Amino acid sequence: MTTQPTTALTEPVDARERTHSWDDPMATVHAAHGRTGLEIMQDVRDGVVPAPPIARLIGFELVKVEEGNVEFGLVPQEYMYNPIGSVHGGIFATLLDSAAGCAVHTTLPAGVGYTSQDLTVKFLRRLTVESGPVRCVGRVKHRGRSTALAEAELLDEQGRLLAYATSSCLILGPAG
Repeated sequence: MTTQPTTALTEPVDARERTHSWDDPMATVHAAHGRTGLEIMQDVRDGVVPAPPIARLIGFELVKVEEGNVEFGLVPQEYMYNPIGSVHGGIFATLLDSAAGCAVHTTLPAGVGYTSQDLTVKFLRRLTVESGPVRCVGRVKHRGRSTALAEAELLDEQGRLLAYATSSCLILGPAG
């Protein structure tokens, strides 16, 4: 006699649903041709160029852009929760990585790219739906020829620090 494995939840209790759509990510890649990182980030902010799919998936948006600095906004949602009833650390890390990387992107000339080499995150406070909107600010601390160092802060509406990150980015020269 074999028995079927059982789980505590065999059917969703009070299940919710979310649909998701995104724009072709290559539209942004193609729009970047011949444009500086600052120009493309400004166009993403202004809706001229589609935001990357990850921004649509999670629900964050680019709200401020200047050379070496960016700011994203996010309203926490239930679908972001971990098993302990707060926003998952991966959401924090995604926002922090995006802010740090996009800050570096604003410093790049046309035809030059970047990629994150590392991300170090410090989690300081929990985030829930009741926390309200948050902002994530990224700043370039140092930009060299081959690497850049950036930092990012995730802040609540009262300006309290929820998480902090540093990131090293590799600067990728023009494609040959």
